[in-house]
Amino acid sequence: MEWLKTALMVVQVCSALAIILLVLLQQGKGADMGAAFGSGASGSVFGASGSANFLSHATAVLAFVFFSATIAITWIGNKKPADAGVLSGTTAPAAAGANPPAAPAQDPSKPAVPK
Repeated sequence: MEWLKTALMVVQVCSALAIILLVLLQQGKGADMGAAFGSGASGSVFGASGSANFLSHATAVLAFVFFSATIAITWIGNKKPADAGVLSGTTAPAAAGANPPAAPAQDPSKPAVPK
């Protein structure tokens, strides 16, 4: 189970770095107006608004992967085997008045010592 936790941590870190990269690549809302008046974005690979849609969708998918990996790591981290504990294998002592202690057996060859 430890290898799965390690793999999920790698996925989480990679998706976090990819989210940071995608957010930095996206243009702000103020830059949309300049792109609409022909700043050269229409000749790009994704078209005038294609790159914005692609980047926002890719960011959403990576955010889902990041949060899913985070929840899975948390779930695996909380699933610990039940510890037997220090007192495993011991029995509880008898109740205080239930069985009075038996008198010690006396050796018949020795005389009883009066108290």
